[in-house]
Amino acid sequence: MPEISRFFGIIIRMFAEAGSPHHVPHFHAWYQGAKVVYGIDPVVKIEGGFPRRQERLIEAWAELHQDELKRDWELLRAGENPIPVAPLQ
Repeated sequence: MPEISRFFGIIIRMFAEAGSPHHVPHFHAWYQGAKVVYGIDPVVKIEGGFPRRQERLIEAWAELHQDELKRDWELLRAGENPIPVAPLQ
């Protein structure tokens, strides 16, 4: 699963099977061994949980980079590599 960003100990990855349905557009986030799945449009937690601070960081990052996340989703669905997304600073 390609890594597309990393910030404050949070790793963001995205996976889509080229040419096949794969749920709603989403990304996976890892933090200290836990995993959360977020939808891209709208940015909403689908599964899992982190401490509230990390969830707010991920949600803010995803809102800022929503267009890039949509682009990466489409690239992956087309069988191409995603483009890294800038981390929160």
